[in-house]
Amino acid sequence: MDNLVYIFIIAAGAAILFNLVFRRYGIPTIIGYIATGIFISQLFGLKNNHDLSFVAEFGIVFLMFTIGLEFSIKHLMSMKKYVFIYGPIQVFATGFVCSLLSVYIFDIDMKGAIIIGFALSLSSTAIVLKTLNDNGHISKHYGRKVLGILLFQDIAVIPLLLMIDIFNAKDGSISSLIFTSMISAVILIVILYFIGKYILSRVLHLVVSANSKEIFITTILFTVIGSSFLAHYFGFSYSLGAFIAGMLIAETQYKHQIETDLIPFRDLLLGLFFITVGMQINFSVIASNLFIVVSILIAVLIIKALIIYLFLMISARKKVALKAALSLAQVGEFALAIFTLLSVKGMADDKTLQILTAVVIISMVLTPFVLKNVSKIADKMEEQDKLNKVIDPINEQDEMQELVNIDIPEHKEHFIVCGYGKLGREIVRQLKAKNCSYIVLENDLSLVERGKNSNDNVYYGNAVQKTTLEKAHIKSCIATIIAVSNEQKSELIANSIKDLGYNVNTIIRFADTIEKGLYTDFGDKFYLVKEREAVANAIIGKALECKINNNLNQG
Repeated sequence: MDNLVYIFIIAAGAAILFNLVFRRYGIPTIIGYIATGIFISQLFGLKNNHDLSFVAEFGIVFLMFTIGLEFSIKHLMSMKKYVFIYGPIQVFATGFVCSLLSVYIFDIDMKGAIIIGFALSLSSTAIVLKTLNDNGHISKHYGRKVLGILLFQDIAVIPLLLMIDIFNAKDGSISSLIFTSMISAVILIVILYFIGKYILSRVLHLVVSANSKEIFITTILFTVIGSSFLAHYFGFSYSLGAFIAGMLIAETQYKHQIETDLIPFRDLLLGLFFITVGMQINFSVIASNLFIVVSILIAVLIIKALIIYLFLMISARKKVALKAALSLAQVGEFALAIFTLLSVKGMADDKTLQILTAVVIISMVLTPFVLKNVSKIADKMEEQDKLNKVIDPINEQDEMQELVNIDIPEHKEHFIVCGYGKLGREIVRQLKAKNCSYIVLENDLSLVERGKNSNDNVYYGNAVQKTTLEKAHIKSCIATIIAVSNEQKSELIANSIKDLGYNVNTIIRFADTIEKGLYTDFGDKFYLVKEREAVANAIIGKALECKINNNLNQG
């Protein structure tokens, strides 16, 4: 026990050091955690620790819970095309090709090859969703397609785990196992649905009425862990229970507060998960089978990217399809869990699984760098789209940083601008031109520093937090303008403003009808501005101004 504590302290210090150094060069924190795992394994001679892996697995559990929160039934149905059409096409097509490839390369039986092939078809939910959320690309066209496919992949993990048990079952028990699993699934869903609809909402109401944040967070942690263990009891993954619980809570009014409070726990446990990923890297296996590892890595990345690109190109622009393909080309963390099960069941030899584990981890390490430059890569590979080239800046700041103390002088009859990105800076410029009083809230330190250098009234704070909005004197403001590009964060800020109950005028930009649907029940004080219409109005306004000037010159 003392040794485990010692390892934990060293790992925490190493993670801080690695990430501070890496952040200076724009390297994502995920790589810092993986590097920490490699350092720890080499320093202490560890390859992994069962207890540590068990705790780290709950990083994925909390991630799946927050994904479930984002996918209420209404939201899920609005993306049914991405989830239930694109998802199955990607999983089955990639799984089929990779299964044949596994038979050819590893010379194993078809049952093991099918499991390996479909495991390789899965992408990294943890890395892709975190990166897309951080850089604001989750609300873009390619981001929605990626999100839909990832969601189906997460659902597909369940039958894949079931297939391992079916293939490993003795003769005559397969039909019984399938029947038992179906019954267990129905019972699990019914129990969680009943708890979520008739018990949990009432419990949450009582907890909120107690006005204690500690009790609220404890209740949510109990809900997540309890639903996970309930799913595990019925023979399913911990993640499935957490995902279903998240979807049920998404239908309640407490969704956004829960999401805000859980993010620190999720990110901390995800960091621990990636440390254990780094601990699994076996350099001796990679060195002795370097050609095979590199060959399989390149083959899998190309196969996945090509399949996704080809079927998305039918219904989307080439550049959108290419961005989605590059985002999903890697192999995900669930594949590591599946390979572990194959080893336990004796369905594949250790050398094969070590090679595959190396392929998965290397692909995961490469992913943040690909995602960081996905727009640049797509632009270079699609030269014919140069006129439409848009490269969005990527902020590596964690969107849910804890609120730091801010001291804002008292303001009245002012505007609050949430976000100091491109749109936020343009809004500030126009407010200054009209001599309007304003306050900008931004939680990216580099943008805050940029605002201070420009003598703009920018303060460091997270607008999702109600206390930040209070410190910005929202009660006495003329209007709040949400100028963030991230759909998820925009909705969280809007809900925080709504929950304050001050009936403040709030202006929100939205990209499409799916995003607009998130604000249908926000009331008449929330004004929605469509991006394309705003641009069109600005162009027409400038054109009419030119016409007036032209008439004056002719006169």
